[in-house]
Amino acid sequence: MLLRRLPCLLLLLVPLLALAAEHAPHLLRPGLYAGGQPDETQLRALAAQGVTTVIDLRGADETRGYAEADFVRQLGLRYVALPVAGAQDITPAKAADLQRALDAAQGAVLLHCASGNRVGALLALSARARGASPEEALAEGRAAGLGSLEPTVRAQLQDPHP
Repeated sequence: MLLRRLPCLLLLLVPLLALAAEHAPHLLRPGLYAGGQPDETQLRALAAQGVTTVIDLRGADETRGYAEADFVRQLGLRYVALPVAGAQDITPAKAADLQRALDAAQGAVLLHCASGNRVGALLALSARARGASPEEALAEGRAAGLGSLEPTVRAQLQDPHP
């Protein structure tokens, strides 16, 4: 009976696995992993790959499924909370805060939010502050997970007085 239902179960499972993989932390550039909420297994693997700092853009009220800060510290990693509440926090000032946290890190960094959207938004603004063109900045943001916040980022990139 189960064998007859297996193809149906697989059809339901494949999109869920694809969605999880889409948001999984990935190497964005040397020394910087970016993406969505990592689980404990992913954090262990990233620590084994040399990550020394985790920068979490999620707010304290966002559910992670485990005590992430405690777990990160148990792994011997540095945990940095830099909450980004939503579109209202996608600002050049918040991007500068992120850049300072990245600059202060010694070793590889995992930068995450829930899906990578906030990560991509702030990295795009940070890229622009470093001299990237608006399109180059957006490309960097998209590579990190920028999605629904792209209109907010575009508006910030066009603002001549950030």
